[in-house]
Amino acid sequence: MCIIARMDSRKIFIAAVAIIAIITGVWLSNRMLSPPPMPQTATVLPAPTELAEFSLVAHTGDPFTRTDFAGHWNLVFFGFTHCPDICPITLQVLANARQAMQDQGLDELPRIVLVSVDPERDSPEVLAPYVGHFGASTIGITGELAEVRKLTDGLGVFFEKAGEDGDDYSVDHSAVVIVINPDGQFHALFGTPHEAENFARDLPIIMAQR
Repeated sequence: MCIIARMDSRKIFIAAVAIIAIITGVWLSNRMLSPPPMPQTATVLPAPTELAEFSLVAHTGDPFTRTDFAGHWNLVFFGFTHCPDICPITLQVLANARQAMQDQGLDELPRIVLVSVDPERDSPEVLAPYVGHFGASTIGITGELAEVRKLTDGLGVFFEKAGEDGDDYSVDHSAVVIVINPDGQFHALFGTPHEAENFARDLPIIMAQR
């Protein structure tokens, strides 16, 4: 009887091992066959592109060139401090998205960069308190108009003065958010409407698949 019991136990053990192996094989097969997650709202370029050379100034007064984008993921928005709605709303959305990513436990978080399309009024001294409302990782950039256009033209970003009347004017501009990767390259973009959950969902995927 003991011999029969031992034989039955051995058969049960072998069967259990076989079942585990089958389940593991099916799980690995499904994992290998399943496509990787894809961004749902962002447009990722087939190949990242280099930025044009430019020479601007950060809100701290320090020079800012294309090499200063390197080493970080950057969410770049083109706007201006006198903008009544779209610009502050977008910057707050980006700040909320960054916080959501931090709450997810992500170690690598993007910087938020506002490039002024109104350098005539947006000096570093004006930009500094403005970007400060959106967190310490938000940077403001300004400078000569010709230098701003070097950057915007290379990214296909439009801007133009509207209703010019002395200092009382607005600026029409593209509302896209450009993603610049840690190599300082144009990597992806987000079109409107901007929602924090879209950035918080798609950015980790873009960053992981680089």
